[in-house]
Amino acid sequence: MTDSHAHLDACEEPPAGVLERARAAGVIRVVSIGTGLDSCRATLALADEHEGVYAALGIHPHRAGGPEAARVRELRELLAHPRAVAVGETGLDNARRFAAPAEQRRLFDAHLELASELRFPVVIHSREAEEETAATLASFAGTVILHCFSSPGLLSTALGRGYYVSFAGNATYPKAHDLRAAAVAVPADRILVETDSPYLAPQPVRGRPNEPAHVVHTIAALATARGVDPGTLAEQTHANAAAAFGLR
Repeated sequence: MTDSHAHLDACEEPPAGVLERARAAGVIRVVSIGTGLDSCRATLALADEHEGVYAALGIHPHRAGGPEAARVRELRELLAHPRAVAVGETGLDNARRFAAPAEQRRLFDAHLELASELRFPVVIHSREAEEETAATLASFAGTVILHCFSSPGLLSTALGRGYYVSFAGNATYPKAHDLRAAAVAVPADRILVETDSPYLAPQPVRGRPNEPAHVVHTIAALATARGVDPGTLAEQTHANAAAAFGLR
């Protein structure tokens, strides 16, 4: 299995133990996300140290109002690392608005420009910004991964453009019928699963810190919704992650 989106550098527990439990659960690959320049460097260090860990590098939209927003080009050198596999997460967040919309949009555009130039996939964070996200991505010709999908209004765009759609623990919550319905609609070759560790623990472990091993619960819930065997969905999402991120 692959956890296609985790924040290993944000987990309270040392990564060695977290990853040992992940392997015991059958999770052999984790894409860990850098959310700022220091976070990106820490994430690359973890990828160097631990087998099966890969890095997506970006400056989170929550930081769009800070000084790092003007330093996106510094990601270029970091993305040359052999374990770097994607740009991001980047995008737009109208739910929490730690930065003004115009600041977020400038940072988003800068990430897309870099991803286009380097021919990297891009990991997208979109919260209550469906129309703006779709419009910003319209001219991006590369691979798009919609992380922690929670925007049903983006589904038709994602399906029409062939985006990868990644589901996290919130899709397991009892009232998340719309997210499970979205997961049913996503083609088998475009669905991904993630934990977004240490956040959004799935229902069976809700209230505890999340970790990559817990992706099995999201796979189980989505498999039930899709009417397939969990093992089949685990294999499919593992293969999809390899295709989306260029993993071996």
